[in-house]
Amino acid sequence: MTDAQAWAETTEQQLLDEALKLSPAHGWTRLMVKHAGKALGLAPGETELLLPHGPADLAALLSRRHDQRALAMLAEVDPDSLKIRERIRRACEARLDAAATDEPALRRWLGWLTLPQNLHLGGKLAWESADVLWRWAGDVATDENHYSKRAILAGILTGAFAIRLSSGRKAALDFIDRRIENVMAYEKWKATGGFRPGDWLTQAAGAMSRMRYGRQPAE
Repeated sequence: MTDAQAWAETTEQQLLDEALKLSPAHGWTRLMVKHAGKALGLAPGETELLLPHGPADLAALLSRRHDQRALAMLAEVDPDSLKIRERIRRACEARLDAAATDEPALRRWLGWLTLPQNLHLGGKLAWESADVLWRWAGDVATDENHYSKRAILAGILTGAFAIRLSSGRKAALDFIDRRIENVMAYEKWKATGGFRPGDWLTQAAGAMSRMRYGRQPAE
């Protein structure tokens, strides 16, 4: 890593630290980004160079900081000693707790991500967090399950954060427990019922093809 890269990474984290202090009062906005840079003694051009997308860049930095904090919390846990549902529950709990110390700023961060123009970024960051947690849990799936597991967990995390901020930690953990039970029940039904997402997609593609082109004569 070059000196310039090291400076950039360190300064990005310092900007994030300032953002966490400023956002409760200023919101997750470009004005907040400007104030964060000013607090560090950066010129406006330096702040823009480091954060070309302003609050979006800081939103991603915060989510990834919390991902790494969650992994640090999980470092002493052996996932192989736990059942899969216990691994995911433990991982979700760590991810919630990783963000708890930044709760005043988290409220602004989450509110900003729920704006229509920011939903794509919010979904991407939730997916990244789910991927980090599934990898810790030992997931090595490379088929459609790789994507479905992350999509489901991203949805659970998003809901849990909203409940954590509105109703507290216990309510959020209860929500996680219920959703995990729902998912395990679905997986059991899928395994015993012979349902395979790949088969369903193949059948759906065939049906759409017949609707568009008509049934092809048998050879």
